Amino acid sequence: MRNLTTTLLLLIGALSYGQNQNIRGKIIDNFAYPLAEAYIYNTSSEKHTHTLENGLFSLGKNTIGDTISIRLLGFKTKKIILREQDVTSPLTITLHPEIFQLDELILKQEIDPLSVITKIDSKTNPVNSSQEILRKIPGLFIGQHAGGGKAEQLFLRGFDVDHGTDVAISVDGIPVNMVSHAHGQGYADLHFVIPETINNLNFGKGPYYADQGNFNTAGFVAMHTKEKFNTNTIKLELGDFNTFRTIGLFNLMEGAAKKDLSLAIEYLESDGAFESPQNFNRINLNAKYTALLSDNNKLNITASHFVSRWDASGQIPERAVADRTISRFGAIDDTEGGNTSRTNLSATYSKFISDNTTLKTNAYYSLYDFELYSNFTFFLNDPINGDQIKQFEDRSISGFSSILTTRTLLGTTTTDFNIGIGLRNDKINDNELSSTLNRKEIISILSLGNVDETNAYGFLDATLDYGRLKITPGVRLDYFKNLYEDNLQDTYETQSSTSFMVNPKLKISYDVTDNINIFLKSGTGFHSNDTRVVVARSADKVLPRAYGVDMGLSWKPFKSLFLNTTGWYLGLEQEFVYVGDEGVVEPSGQTKRLGADLSARYQINDWLFLNSDFTYTYARSTDEPSGQDYIPLAPKITAAGGITVNNFHEFSGGLQYRHLGDRAANEDNSIIAEGYTVIDANINYTIKNITVGIRVENLFDTEWNETQFATTSRLANETEPVEEIHFTPGTPFFIKGNISYSF
Repeated sequence: MRNLTTTLLLLIGALSYGQNQNIRGKIIDNFAYPLAEAYIYNTSSEKHTHTLENGLFSLGKNTIGDTISIRLLGFKTKKIILREQDVTSPLTITLHPEIFQLDELILKQEIDPLSVITKIDSKTNPVNSSQEILRKIPGLFIGQHAGGGKAEQLFLRGFDVDHGTDVAISVDGIPVNMVSHAHGQGYADLHFVIPETINNLNFGKGPYYADQGNFNTAGFVAMHTKEKFNTNTIKLELGDFNTFRTIGLFNLMEGAAKKDLSLAIEYLESDGAFESPQNFNRINLNAKYTALLSDNNKLNITASHFVSRWDASGQIPERAVADRTISRFGAIDDTEGGNTSRTNLSATYSKFISDNTTLKTNAYYSLYDFELYSNFTFFLNDPINGDQIKQFEDRSISGFSSILTTRTLLGTTTTDFNIGIGLRNDKINDNELSSTLNRKEIISILSLGNVDETNAYGFLDATLDYGRLKITPGVRLDYFKNLYEDNLQDTYETQSSTSFMVNPKLKISYDVTDNINIFLKSGTGFHSNDTRVVVARSADKVLPRAYGVDMGLSWKPFKSLFLNTTGWYLGLEQEFVYVGDEGVVEPSGQTKRLGADLSARYQINDWLFLNSDFTYTYARSTDEPSGQDYIPLAPKITAAGGITVNNFHEFSGGLQYRHLGDRAANEDNSIIAEGYTVIDANINYTIKNITVGIRVENLFDTEWNETQFATTSRLANETEPVEEIHFTPGTPFFIKGNISYSF
């Protein structure tokens, strides 16, 4: 009897040894680089996890003989059969790259399916400029209206975002939006980014993300640059309008163990299509050092510098073109333009505390200067000298963020926690608005002062994983301290204000099947106001709140088709807007926006892709009577898409279109900003390590207006002002060729 009992105990012990085993490991690519967000799935127990940023993973409840599937879009899926030694020693699994295959996308296994689709778009149809990266966000449109060196105007979800008031943008953790900027709140100039250095693009629409704060109302965009280039590359581009661009991408520490140093250099110049040459030029430098201090520690140090100058023809009135005073590419005042530069230094330290816990800290410092000359109204205010203005500032930005990510069990529920704190400080010297003549003479100083603005914050969210159902509640706390010294006052005085805001968030996701996901998002967010507004007003609603709800569906009806559709609502409270072009405060009331977004991706075969995005938005002011409640320049209908060929007998390229519909240019819809449809094309051929290509913008030479405003102005020969559309013409047919060499 005793022998039988002993035998049974040994048998039970042997069985239990083979069951409920925890496996640990690391997922790398064929360059031995760790792969983040790879999906690890036990096909027997259906337990799953994703790799951390260092490629490490831990998965419980496994049995010897189970099949483990490892997949990451853009890499060949790998399956292994668990052996006894696999549960006693960490695994190292290498994934090999392959062309993106949409049929391999399994919605249940992706953290953010729509961001994955955007990554596919970037791979199959590379961008041409840093700001053009933003066009990869479904429904986001951009427009340039003052020469190539000024930040583009943005449009998203029924917002004329101006240059960034309602879209939070960051690069490697460095905020791009400028608070209390000389030209306008939230000014986001991405021209310091070299497009070929972008590794991935994360985005979200609406104010639902606890780790996103100021300016995250319509959405956010977070870019991350490459640590290492696939090859060293030299590229040259030549095109119409005296356009010349050259870039170099270099790996400087090839062969060094666990260390990399990359260097990217870009130079660009162009006169543009205008009769008065833009004389635009820009130079970018970017260096990034990466060190794997150990399997549990990683350090990134990034340094970048960019400088740019340009002339501009500005926004011209329709009447001057209609009576042939000027052509569409002429100018009323061609002395507009400016110069700007930005230098960034950042360091990111990642500590992988355990299999399921990571602490990531990022610190940054930026030096920035800006000088812009504009003339929107010509001779309306000063019939003698004209209405040219100068906007200037000299700024330093410093800050940090620290985020702890951990996975644990709450009872029997797997829960992912994100806990973060951070601080940002902007010191702005000589924030200036002046009336000028010919970019030389200052006629009068309208505004001049120093700004010191600090934003401290903390956030927490927790994703509770109930299998097919995931619930993510979150909360964010923001504190602002605003200081302003008005240098036009006779006596010294520091004006100050403090404000505080708490914003709750909630996301619910349910996988109906492996390839049908429904979701609900709700929460509040905000964008801050200019310090000069905040200190001049009481604290009432100087941080106007945004209330949002999204409800939608991601679906793969068959293996090669992806669909995403979302219905949404976004309401904004009262806000006070500082108009940098005039140095005045304009109150605006409550607004509401609701709409629908639709995205579709279809892969016909290994090399042919179709993409399409469509948005509809109803945007109104809730404080105004019907018929007087239009929100100027709010997009109503947008569409974008095309067809792309990728790696077909060494060829790649495609046709892409974008459409922005007619929209109201003023509050009563009596002035219309006309819509447009523009088609671009490109083709590339690669032989060994040389690629040649041709890119055509505006293939059918459409006459379109890139940006439009309802503006009251007066020309030199006019006695009365006129309100009408003032526009910057869109680029006509524009062709350029390129050649690159990789080594």
